[in-house]
Amino acid sequence: MVRLSNAGRAEVLTQALPYIQKYNGKVIVVKYGGNAMVSETLKEQVMEDIVLLSLVGVKVVLVHGGGPEITEMLKRIGKQSQFVDGLRVTDKETAEVVQMVLAGKINKSLVNLLGHFGGRAVGISGMDARMIEAEIKDERLGYVGKITNVDVSPIQDLFEKGYIPVVSTVGCDKEGNVYNVNADTAAAHIAGKLKAERLITMTDIEGILRDKDDPTSLIPCIDVQEAEGLFAQGVISGGMIPKVECCIDAIRFGAKKVTILDGRVPHALLIETMTDEGAGTMVVREKKDADEF
Repeated sequence: MVRLSNAGRAEVLTQALPYIQKYNGKVIVVKYGGNAMVSETLKEQVMEDIVLLSLVGVKVVLVHGGGPEITEMLKRIGKQSQFVDGLRVTDKETAEVVQMVLAGKINKSLVNLLGHFGGRAVGISGMDARMIEAEIKDERLGYVGKITNVDVSPIQDLFEKGYIPVVSTVGCDKEGNVYNVNADTAAAHIAGKLKAERLITMTDIEGILRDKDDPTSLIPCIDVQEAEGLFAQGVISGGMIPKVECCIDAIRFGAKKVTILDGRVPHALLIETMTDEGAGTMVVREKKDADEF
């Protein structure tokens, strides 16, 4: 561990001051889940970062997934996971497991962890107050949800009371069916509806790489038009396609900026929001938006 002098500590705080002023009272949506959640140490650091941001006046929404834990629970009950085009086939039984794991185990453990570090968090799911309404996305996938409506008023109510909303991405329809909703997609809709200053999606990659085999080829900032060009060139491919599509959707829905952030880096969230250094790949509507402080 690097030990800072008092002058060094003061320099860190001074550098953070303009960012604290910029984001005070603004909304930042953090999408966290999947493989970025596997390390308990890193998970604790992310929760520390979220609590700190909340304490300096940032309205943070934590939207989480939990694919690996869903897979593990299905194994326990003897059910094999099946995927089509990267999406989990979700029959009625699997939908119940998704609800149990996301809205129960993971959601409440994150709420508890935020509380441990001094945050005031409340866990909700997309089913609460019908916040995330969905319909069948593809008959082959069963109850995998395509979002039809998002009502962010429950989140805004929690903001007014000073809470950190922790949202599990389980949706529903008017018939009472439960849907497994992609967390990146849900976060994009929520960030757009809230007109969030930032959507930060934490994952297990560095960001968008010009060469997928070269970590030094990270693209620090890209606008929507450039991203669409990289799709056509095949630079953005495989599992990155839906992630970047969600970034673009979030901006089109109303979020100002989106960052794909490597959740394996200690305190990456604070580095991205409270320092000059930044991290990951930022996606903006137009390049001029990246320069706005």
